[in-house]
Amino acid sequence: MAETHVLFVEDDDVIREATQLALERVGFTVTAMPDGLSGLEAFRADRPDIALLDVMVPGLDGVSLCRRIRDESTVPVIMLSARADSIDVVLGLEAGADDYVTKPFDGAVLVARIRAVLRRFGHAAGPDGPGRGGAEEETGAFGGVLVFGDLEVDTDGMEVRRAGEQVALTPTEMRLLLEFSSAPGTVLSRDKLLERVWDYGWGGDTRVVDVHVQRLRTKIGQDRIDTVRGFGYKLRG
Repeated sequence: MAETHVLFVEDDDVIREATQLALERVGFTVTAMPDGLSGLEAFRADRPDIALLDVMVPGLDGVSLCRRIRDESTVPVIMLSARADSIDVVLGLEAGADDYVTKPFDGAVLVARIRAVLRRFGHAAGPDGPGRGGAEEETGAFGGVLVFGDLEVDTDGMEVRRAGEQVALTPTEMRLLLEFSSAPGTVLSRDKLLERVWDYGWGGDTRVVDVHVQRLRTKIGQDRIDTVRGFGYKLRG
């Protein structure tokens, strides 16, 4: 089985070298770059399995690099930020990142988050993916296609159409939509979505959920997912 290839973009020499060693120690292949432009070149040349991007890197900052990667690929992206309350975290998620880790970070925590992201990407279209059980019976769907107004969710082909036009979703957005479509009209809490979609076995930052819901709304319709204040979100049946 091929090793997982990680692209790591970090301008701090000490952090870059130490993190690269820590990741290689557990079996990852790592391409480490000191700035955004070289990181973009490495991404295009190597097509890694996952990208770790520091927000504050020279040349092309991490948020802009994430946006460029997302324009070309659905490869998972984890942002690294020096402050948990930084606006850069939200900007990174809005640019298309799937998760973020706050610096300074423990190497074991980073490895766990990488593996969690890779697990959910690897199983996004698998038989045990979220949102399968009972959804077809509840909606009266046929052949694995769930219909919500002008929105069609093909749970077998992992495709989404809105008014007949195909909608391009990242694997994280697809898993989020599958969770909603498995129980239309049911309120799903942010914590539950973190557990099911992001594979968090611990409490996480619910901003990850909020930003992804907003991104999903822009693609499937702003009025398709309702916010239930104090509880979470639900898909209109």
